[in-house]
Amino acid sequence: MLLGQIRKAPATCGALVLGAALLLGPAGTAAAQDPVRVLGYVANNGGGVSVLDTATNAVTTTLLDSAGDSPYGVGVAFDGTRGYVTNVRDDTLTVIDTPTNTVDAAVPVGDGPAGVVVSPSGGHVYVSNYAAGTVSVVDAATLTTTETIPVGANADGIAITPDGRRLYVAHDVVGAGTVTVVDTTTNTAVTDIPTGDTPTAVAVTPNGAKLVVVNKFSNNVAVVDTASNAVVGTVPVGFIPHGVAISPDGARAYVTNSEGHDVSVVDLATLAPVARVPVGNRPISVALTPDGGKAYVTNYNSGTVSVVDTATLSVVGVVPVGANPVGIAVHAVPPAPTELEAGSAQLQLRLLGFTVRGLDATLTEAHTGNPVVGKVVSFRTVKGHPLCTATTNASGKAQCDATVPLLVGLSTLLQGYTAGYAGDPTHGRAAAHGGIGLL
Repeated sequence: MLLGQIRKAPATCGALVLGAALLLGPAGTAAAQDPVRVLGYVANNGGGVSVLDTATNAVTTTLLDSAGDSPYGVGVAFDGTRGYVTNVRDDTLTVIDTPTNTVDAAVPVGDGPAGVVVSPSGGHVYVSNYAAGTVSVVDAATLTTTETIPVGANADGIAITPDGRRLYVAHDVVGAGTVTVVDTTTNTAVTDIPTGDTPTAVAVTPNGAKLVVVNKFSNNVAVVDTASNAVVGTVPVGFIPHGVAISPDGARAYVTNSEGHDVSVVDLATLAPVARVPVGNRPISVALTPDGGKAYVTNYNSGTVSVVDTATLSVVGVVPVGANPVGIAVHAVPPAPTELEAGSAQLQLRLLGFTVRGLDATLTEAHTGNPVVGKVVSFRTVKGHPLCTATTNASGKAQCDATVPLLVGLSTLLQGYTAGYAGDPTHGRAAAHGGIGLL
């Protein structure tokens, strides 16, 4: 079993992040209309999380968590403002603020945490604990484990229905296997569904009608009707399947075949195989972009991610990541909320106008307080007349002087100035008011 191998393998630190929706408040946080990035987050068993920009298919950064060790599963909150990663050696769940890629907490969970999923409301995170045979319920507000649900041996893949009422947990036990159904209103296991030999991963269709179960040693997937908890069909895939993702329209499932070194594409309406796409060495997990246009596949032995075009069912890119990549999530990540603090400038009267000296504003991340460097800040009068622009320095401060014509008016200038940052894909817009006084 892969999890057992991962627990034994040497690993450095690692943490995982992911994805996004933020609203602009009057104090200058990121706006809903700001541009968004679609990023991939790859948990490397060899340590660290590779952050991949799907626009360029390049790794932009690698996140490290000094507490987390051997990252495994990947989860993203429904609104994308947090990412969660299970650390199978440390028995913790790492919590990431995704817009800033900041590690916020390491939450103790059960023994050998593997899978992770977030409720549609974002209020709870569910972690399957492989060695303990349990599911930890983490309160997303307090970042504490509030309940532990017994589910059975080798709790591995985990999924939740779109309404958040049912949780499905696969048991990676050799032989005739089952998936446990958990009622999240009572946090109790209500039934077990026989699915096939050694179920390891599960996924629910976007409409909640079907559950797709990867049966590792049956070399197939079982499709379960979630209303009746009955298997309605099985579809053959490749050799030793491991991970699964479902397209946003619910039409297809993408299944990694870990020893076949390819990805099976399954039609969920006809319950028939469509194609097999060769990828890297030992593919483990797969995730799709929000528009369903690309599938990203982690290749454990290759240390890469294969990028699959879902229209042509062909590999269109290969991205080197960390050692032994396992889990992956792809999500829209909005700009980090920012704050702008304006200072006070001085007004000097001139023969044909005015000079405003020392217009300044400091741009910082709202979550971390870190300075935001290299961004253009525009300074205007309160009536919108442009004064000057400046770029933030290493301290996040932008400063400039302005020459202003007489027609702007002394009374207008003495009302102060507005500093504004327009925002970009990494940092959200912000504005602030500063004062202007006479020299």
